[in-house]
Amino acid sequence: MALHDVECCDTYQVHEELVKAVNEKMPEEDELYDLAELFKVFGDSTRIRILYVLFEAELCVCDIAQTLNMTQSAISHQLKILKQSRLVKNRREGKQVFYALADDHVRTIIRQGREHIEE
Repeated sequence: MALHDVECCDTYQVHEELVKAVNEKMPEEDELYDLAELFKVFGDSTRIRILYVLFEAELCVCDIAQTLNMTQSAISHQLKILKQSRLVKNRREGKQVFYALADDHVRTIIRQGREHIEE
């Protein structure tokens, strides 16, 4: 979309009271940065596929790799990113490590994203 394709005001007039009200509600810059970083994590289809797998069950890396027809190494790499972003959690059971969604927020974010693209 070229710049001239974007509708703009014909005159320049700032609505000071609206700008002030919006600025008072604006989160701090570091919070906005963290939010942008979180959404970057959702920007990879492999990570989205892993999250969908974990919607169904708590699984170990071997199970996830088999389900998605990928290597354990590739899955482990993506799980590390998902864990750092607090989207998944893990627990050890003997020699196996099982992964699950961190909380219901993850399911809600994905569901709302799907609803948005399906509109």
